[in-house]
Amino acid sequence: MSGPLSVFRDNVLSGHVALVTGGGTGICRGIAAAYARLGADVCIVSRKQDVLDAAARELSEQSGRTVIGVAADVRNPDAIAAAIRTTIDRFGKLDTVVNGAAGNFLAPAAALSPNGFKTVIDIDLLGTFNTSRAAFEALSASGDALILNISATLHYHGTPLQVHASAAKAGVDAVTKNLAVEWGRFRIRVCGIAPGPIAETEGMKRLAPGEVTEKMAAAIPAARFGTIEEIAAAAVYLRSPAAGYVTGHVLVVDGGHCVATPPLGMAFPT
Repeated sequence: MSGPLSVFRDNVLSGHVALVTGGGTGICRGIAAAYARLGADVCIVSRKQDVLDAAARELSEQSGRTVIGVAADVRNPDAIAAAIRTTIDRFGKLDTVVNGAAGNFLAPAAALSPNGFKTVIDIDLLGTFNTSRAAFEALSASGDALILNISATLHYHGTPLQVHASAAKAGVDAVTKNLAVEWGRFRIRVCGIAPGPIAETEGMKRLAPGEVTEKMAAAIPAARFGTIEEIAAAAVYLRSPAAGYVTGHVLVVDGGHCVATPPLGMAFPT
């Protein structure tokens, strides 16, 4: 094993069961792959069963662990509750929930429809709550549970064309902190990861196309984009015993992008 995950023991997550929303593609697929590679059994969740089936098959073959795919829309509490029941029926328990299902697009605030704003809020913020709430009973029984919410750095400063996603992720960070306080006594840790610009993701293709990509990468203090595996390594750390006393914290993994002044890489609407 090489790369960021090589610092972890091969079986560091042995015996764990994780459910990852948005796990069919992108960053969350990378997290699901890392968890399985290091010993966990995993259920990946998104809306498209064909995408899930292909991803689950590939991740199972790569890791030698059991990875299943269950189609569900996180905006529907009954659907996500059913996915959690399927996970428990298959694996016997649930230890970790990664809330990574998300939606986003570029839109000037003056042209953003109320429905467009609501859609992103519903997927990112409401979906995070729906999944966490539906998993509460199972996670309470784990004795060593983690909810990991995938956030962003958009709302740590003003970001043009991103009022909907920024509002949603600010809400996700608030959910992280509040659930950490309320659910700590049930031995449920609640943490977040806020990725910065990550290469080879659908988000970067949509939000920073063409020449914007090169300018943004050059201006990041680390002088490059991050990788999916680097986000996955952060997710493994937060799930591992090394982070056993970490809760209520959102770990920023962005190469220094959000602390650069001024914020870089996004053009103002004209």
